[in-house]
Amino acid sequence: MDWTPLILTFKLSVVTTVILFVISIPLANWLAYSKSKLKPIIETLVSMPLVLPPTVLGFYLLIAFSPSNAFGKWLDESIGLNMIFSFEGLVFASVIYSLPFMVHPIQSGLSNLSEGLKEASYVLGKSKTETLFKVLLPNIKPSILSGIVLAFAHTIGEFGVVLMIGGNIPGETKVASIAIYDEVEALNYSAANSYSLVLFIVTFSILFAVYLFNGGYIKRFWG
Repeated sequence: MDWTPLILTFKLSVVTTVILFVISIPLANWLAYSKSKLKPIIETLVSMPLVLPPTVLGFYLLIAFSPSNAFGKWLDESIGLNMIFSFEGLVFASVIYSLPFMVHPIQSGLSNLSEGLKEASYVLGKSKTETLFKVLLPNIKPSILSGIVLAFAHTIGEFGVVLMIGGNIPGETKVASIAIYDEVEALNYSAANSYSLVLFIVTFSILFAVYLFNGGYIKRFWG
């Protein structure tokens, strides 16, 4: 079995999760507390990957970043960034497609916190940024952990969107889900099973650990 697609998959998942974490903290905070008229629109855009077929998202990204279009041509000529059939393109598509899996748990955790917690922090002279990072986020650790794990696991399982934007280039864009598809097409079920089994074990182990942690089973066991 060629381990390159699996290594590339986990690399993509780690990079995507880190970027999503940085983006999602301020975005989830804004969605949790904002009263802006734009909030329903932003929430809809964030949630669309949950119901939108991945091939639709992949198709529009493919069109947008194509060198034959103005935007894709500008990226290529001005910045030297080619998003089509590249690892960078996979990362961008994965960030958009996995965004709700990071934002929603954090937003939910913040929304369920007592309003008095935030007000007490302001009374003590803490700024909004200090309140967010030193008061609110430490109180929603299970939500943050759930967001990180869900985003990571969801990126591992991506297929349609990465196929559309990245294609099937060995060592560059051929992730494990694409490799499984290729092996099935070639009737090489043994290799497909090997890739699938590794992904199954990894995702099961991660999710199982999160449920143990969030459910307090570890504390009760060691307590």
